[in-house]
Amino acid sequence: MTFLARLVVNGIAIWLASLWVTGIVIEDQGDDTGRKVLVIAVIALIFTVVNAFVKPVVKLLSLPLLILTLGLFTLVVNALMLMLTAWISSGTSYGLTVDGFWTAVWGALIISIVNFLLSAFVPDSR
Repeated sequence: MTFLARLVVNGIAIWLASLWVTGIVIEDQGDDTGRKVLVIAVIALIFTVVNAFVKPVVKLLSLPLLILTLGLFTLVVNALMLMLTAWISSGTSYGLTVDGFWTAVWGALIISIVNFLLSAFVPDSR
């Protein structure tokens, strides 16, 4: 999947997670549709970069836990990546707010499912 397609899929997934999970809020959206899309695009960009660079390192370091839990620890890693995205985006005037760890787990579950479903419609670069 190309970077732009991954960015769009992550943006849609984060937007849906903010709609369905009460503790995940996309801040300073305003009433303008273009502004909302810009805010979601910036958050999706941060999330995509975090998943591209930080997540592989965290998964490598947590490999024993991933093996021990038969991969279920991946959900915890995804929740931590969502919390890291919220922390990084809090430095901007608009950003993502996650209330706590369990909220991040539910959000990560929704984002993972939406990413899986939408990635099926994106053509592979191979």
